[in-house]
This record gives sequence, C-alpha cells and structure tokens, in this order.
Amino acid sequence: MVISKAASESDLSVHSTFASRYVRVSLPRFKMPENSIPKDAAYQIINDELMLDGNPRLNLASFVTTWMEPECDKLIMDSINKNYVDMDEYPVTTELQNRCVNMIAHLFNAPLGEGEAAVGVGTVGSSEAIMLAGLAFKRKWQNKMKAQGKPHDKPNIVTGANVQVCWEKFARYFEVELKEVKLEDGYYVMDPEKAVEMVDENTICVAAILGSTLNGEFEDVKRLNDLLVEKNKETGWDTPIHVDAASGGFIAPFIYPEIEWDFRLPLVKSINVSGHKYGLVYAGIGWVIWRNKEDLPEELIFHINYLGADQPTFTLNFSKGSSQVIAQYYQLIRLGYEVNKNIMENCQENTRVLREGLEKIERFNIVSKEIGVPLVAFSLKDNSKHNEFEISEHLRRFGWIVPAYTMPANAEHVTVLRVVIREDFSRTLAERLVGDIVKVLHELDNLPARVTAKLAAIAEGEGSSGHKKSPMEVQLEITNVWKKFVAEKKKTKNVIC
Repeated sequence: MVISKAASESDLSVHSTFASRYVRVSLPRFKMPENSIPKDAAYQIINDELMLDGNPRLNLASFVTTWMEPECDKLIMDSINKNYVDMDEYPVTTELQNRCVNMIAHLFNAPLGEGEAAVGVGTVGSSEAIMLAGLAFKRKWQNKMKAQGKPHDKPNIVTGANVQVCWEKFARYFEVELKEVKLEDGYYVMDPEKAVEMVDENTICVAAILGSTLNGEFEDVKRLNDLLVEKNKETGWDTPIHVDAASGGFIAPFIYPEIEWDFRLPLVKSINVSGHKYGLVYAGIGWVIWRNKEDLPEELIFHINYLGADQPTFTLNFSKGSSQVIAQYYQLIRLGYEVNKNIMENCQENTRVLREGLEKIERFNIVSKEIGVPLVAFSLKDNSKHNEFEISEHLRRFGWIVPAYTMPANAEHVTVLRVVIREDFSRTLAERLVGDIVKVLHELDNLPARVTAKLAAIAEGEGSSGHKKSPMEVQLEITNVWKKFVAEKKKTKNVIC
C-alpha cells in the first residue's frame, strides 16, 4: 500500500536535459519503463531531481548525523553489501555489535559483574528499540498478572504528552493504553508527581525522556524513580521505568555525569538510544539495553539455524545492513570518551552562542533549557503582526530549514522555532543564522501590517459593516492588497541613494 502522495499529478513523465543526449523518450513517472536506459542517463536523471532536496547540513530540524569522517564513509561502503542477520557468515560483524552493546551498557552504568555480558541489541533506530523494550515490559507484566490469576488484557503505559510519535505507534500497534501527563504553560516535560499519580496495577512501565523533542529538556528521572519506589512499597506493585534516551543518551554521560538517570537508579530496567543522533552515525542505527537478563523475557527471543549455527534474534525485522553497526563501532573506538566529551562541549558552546545571539535581538522568548540536548527552541514575544511559521518559511530563502510547530495538549497556544545543534554546526554558522533571522524580521516588519493576516481576515468573508462578502468581492480585495504590496516593493527597489 502506497501512502505517500505524488509530488506532481499533471506530468506523468520524467524529463532530463542532460539525459536527453542518450534518451529521446520521456520516462514514465509511476510505472516501470519497458526498456532499459544507459547508466549515465539513469544517474543524471536522479541526480538532477535530488538537487532540489534541501542541504542536509543546513537542515536544523533534524537530530540525525549528517557528517562522518571519510575513513568511516569508506568502511560503510565496504560493508554495504553485508546482511547483518547472516551472523554465521559475518561473525566479525556480529562481534562488533556485541562490543557496541557492552560499551553502551557500561556507559549507562549497567550493573554488570566481572566478565558478564550486557543484554541489548542493535536496531534500525530508537523507534524499533522502543517497540522492543515496550514488548518486553508488556510480556513481563502479562506473565506476572497470569501468575496472580488477575486480568491481563488492559495494559497501560504512562508518559508525558511530549513523547515522540513512536510511543503512540507502540501503544496503537500493540494494544496498550497510552496515559499521557498533560503539559503546562512554561513546563513542557512530564511532571514526575503527576505521572506517578496516574500509575495503577495495569501500568507496564513509566517512560521518561532524556531530551524532549520539543525543547531538549531532560526529564527528572531521579525524582520519578524515588516517587515510584515509594508507591511500589505502598501498593506492593513493581512498576518499572524505561528511559527514552534517543537524543540525550550520548550526551549526558559526557557533559552531565552527575545527573542520575540511567541504571544507577534501581527501577530503570531498559534504555534506548539513537546511534544516528548524538552517537554520530548516519541514519539507520539505534540501541536498546536491558538492566539484566531477567528484564527481557526469554520467550520473546527467537532461535534460528537455517543460516548456519544457532542464532538468537529479537528484532521486529529480519534483514538489515551491517554498515551502520560497523560505523557505530568506529565512532566508539575512534573518538573514545575524550573526543566525545569535546564534541558535546562544542555543541553546548555553539548552542550558547546562538541563544545569546537571539536574546540580543530582544524579540524572542527562549523556551529551551541550558541543561539538556544542545538545541535552541524559541518563540516570538509578539506574534500579532507576524508569526513563527512565517519566519520558518522566509529562512528557507537563505537555505536554512528551521521547523516551527505548536506544543502538545494544554500548551497548543505556544508556537516555537527549534534549531538543533549538531557536530557539524559551527560557531560561524550559528552567527550567520542569527544574522539571517535579523534580516527576515526586518523584511517581515516592512510588510504591510501582516499581509497574511489581512488575507486571512479577507478570506473570512466579512466586511466592516458585518455583511457577508461574495466570493468575487473577497477575491478582488485579496488582489488589491497584493497589488499594493508589490507596488511598494518596487518603489523601494527604485530608490537612488
């Protein structure tokens, strides 16, 4: 089933100027062509279309890594034809994944004995990792309720309303009720007290976020753990915690080691982290680590032998590439603790530069916190004339991709812009972005009392006298507004200084 929408429905063929020296017939857009074309032409056709994509380095909406060293790029290309699931055929690749799991488990302070192997698995991202962790919690809860002779058909999970959409997917796909703690104005993460109040006997876990997608803030996992310990003592339950450290898992250990959020807390039973975010690997790698073997029910693990030796597997998919696993191992041994710490401190410093630059403009409220994921989320102090969506749209003219979005339930009236600071976002780029934002604000200020607002009011179709305007009157007034706007712009351009 195709759920994506075609970009163009008017042109059923693909045209390419350069490819036309080899190909004289247009290619069908949505059907496979009958005949082959030269490899040069195929390359040029695709390359021409891809030029219209945004620049990944200027995509400030994404947490995903967009640059790696050439040596790692070479390792990725050398291993791109290896299917990771063929463990018997590629035993070294399997060993590298196991090393990654153990390195990350130690980074998260897993209580491992001398020589004890960590429990975890590589995934295609944090979404799959969360699905696997959620399934483990659900199955363990079901087994406990069955053993007690209690109903086990209505599991729930407690999260904040600021969770990433993958949690909603897990709840819907695997029939788990999602109980969300609503946000408050000025407080955009899960409140631990309210979360624990929502916990009941059917709660399979409470999910805390180390680095909210909305504003980068770390939720107070330590406070949540302490409150939940008390509630478990009072009720006799054993409700655990999962930490969604997709963004913050490779940040906190290096620059906030004093914050207790990981396996140092007794109720934290599993943690997911995105290798393709601040693990500094291209898109396609995530990790989920369990506290110990007892936290991953054995019946969820499959054993296969038709590819050679007995192979345990706990994933949602089967085949996947090996290159991202190898790239993660490269980054872990290449950078070590020292350079990872330097990179995260640089990101933090560039975040400070951007934040202070925006504060000097004196037109924004900074919504993000100084401790958390290196990003800056900000909103206009006065959006009566122009709003954050207009700023986002105008910044694209300078090449920047800066998202604007509204907060979740109970804070929908707050709209923010968000800039994610990655390793490849330098201080120079931060300063340039501030300068371009100033230019955009100046341009918007010169627009006639928010053209978009006027057009919206006109589109409502009511005149000053209160009578309903006809479609023709609405169209005429819209046209006149734009004519005046264009005329004013022309006058400005023709001024001789």
